[in-house]
Amino acid sequence: MSLTAAAWQEEIEREWKDGILRFWMTHAVDEERGGFFGEIAEDGTPNPSARRSLVLNTRLLWTFSSAYRTTGDQRYLDMAVRAYRYLTEKFTDPVHGGMYWMVDADGEPVEDKKQVYGQAFAVYALSEYVRATGSEQALTQSIAIFRNMERHAYDRVHGGYFEALARDWARFEDYSLSHHGVKAEKTMNNHLHIMEAYTNLYRVWPEGELRQQMTAVIELTLERIVNGANGHFHLFFDDAWHVQSDHISYGHDIEGSWLITEAADVLGDAGLIERAKEAAVRMAAATLAEGVDADGGLWNEGTSEGLIDRNKDWWPQAEAMVGFFNAYQLTGEKQYREAALGAWRFIRENLVDAQYGEWYWSVTEKGEPLSRIKANPWKCPYHNGRACLEMIERLAHDAGEQKSAP
Repeated sequence: MSLTAAAWQEEIEREWKDGILRFWMTHAVDEERGGFFGEIAEDGTPNPSARRSLVLNTRLLWTFSSAYRTTGDQRYLDMAVRAYRYLTEKFTDPVHGGMYWMVDADGEPVEDKKQVYGQAFAVYALSEYVRATGSEQALTQSIAIFRNMERHAYDRVHGGYFEALARDWARFEDYSLSHHGVKAEKTMNNHLHIMEAYTNLYRVWPEGELRQQMTAVIELTLERIVNGANGHFHLFFDDAWHVQSDHISYGHDIEGSWLITEAADVLGDAGLIERAKEAAVRMAAATLAEGVDADGGLWNEGTSEGLIDRNKDWWPQAEAMVGFFNAYQLTGEKQYREAALGAWRFIRENLVDAQYGEWYWSVTEKGEPLSRIKANPWKCPYHNGRACLEMIERLAHDAGEQKSAP
């Protein structure tokens, strides 16, 4: 049975506020050392000695900044301010600029490299804080990181961005975010989140230098990273953009499909908007045809030979809901709305922890919890929190259109 847009929106908003945001406000705050715990168990018990990652802390800043921006709730602003201060005080490199990759529980740097993926999330989070609060300081910080990325990480020979840099922004070989044994100097994942970050920064700082690089990364994504033959992302490349693997990440495909359209829309280039829409629908169609189980859940990974990881992590399910609904909004085809609703039902029935709050990290193909951890350097409220917020806004628009229809 299908849900009306209004009923679906109500379910998601309840989960966003009472399940996700409340969990982090209740269990993540470290009153003794400041900031947030780096690891939290299923029942909300923190590990006070766990290291704290740039990824988790920037995503916390983005999550609570966006929550405050859209609701005006002071509690969310308090969390955003806490996250902003901790990032500024503990992660910012006062000598070379940018942000450290990892600090210990006391806020001392333990991995000081400049992983470009992490710098992108700093830009993404800081620009969202600007959107929420109007902070000139955060805007200045975000622009400075953008310019360091352009100065040091951008490849002026082949285009695109290198994967990892040393603390002083020098090139070095640390491919810690590459998977499957692939030594990749450039990755889809890095560029996807650079595009996402630049899109958000452009909302608050629509300057020519940013517009130029944002245009370049969108075009690069459409021309080199999207595989026009099958509608999936290529994942790994050498510095000259030779493809290094045939792995497929269904979660990244469907996430990328809506982020590409968002980026083009924010940029406002009519030609890119049309190309992005065509790519998004093609990617959503491929993901729906190959990556969705009968229960509505999205498998993790495959290759040209078929599935290689039938587990279902939390974040691909969140992105599937948004990505398929985006395809429905672009095409009007009901199959995509049903796929988005199927993803939500899978989330609600298999990933949402009704007892303790938040979502499990992963479940098996049969829906059995595989990892129940609620927070670590990667597990955060960004994918699921953002998916809820996106769907609240999109469903509100959908409900409005239904009411106005003759």
